[in-house]
Amino acid sequence: MKLEPLRRADIPRCVEIEKILFPGDDPWSARAFHSELDAGGYYLAARDEESGGVVGYAGLAVVGRRLGEFEASVHTIGVDPDFQSQGIGTALLRMLLARADEVLAPVFLEVRTDNASAIALYERYGFARVGLRRRYYQPSGADAYTMTRPARTEEREVAG
Repeated sequence: MKLEPLRRADIPRCVEIEKILFPGDDPWSARAFHSELDAGGYYLAARDEESGGVVGYAGLAVVGRRLGEFEASVHTIGVDPDFQSQGIGTALLRMLLARADEVLAPVFLEVRTDNASAIALYERYGFARVGLRRRYYQPSGADAYTMTRPARTEEREVAG
């Protein structure tokens, strides 16, 4: 597996994966992916080394004006079910967190309350549940936890 910046040519495959992963909700459209790239989001594609095809993707938005004032938000992480449990989601998350750490940004995300594997992954990487968003995902009405990971600090870097 190889991680590299998401290209516009990858978007149709990302939309396919979205439809597989989120059939009871409103999966991201091609327009949503294009909008995120246009806005300057940090988006990655995980490619199968043999075929070169996209098997996963992830995106992070960072907002703020200067170091120490940035905040980051994980907008999406998705891995084709045929490639799950191979560390791809973990590798994508680690790359997103490294980008947030570069600007000392705390990181926020929402995750379905019934997605135990994703919650466990996020908790392994220092996220804690800080809120509950009822009926966050539509049209299914599934709830989401809001989770956050503190900004990297010099103290945390030395201790961690």
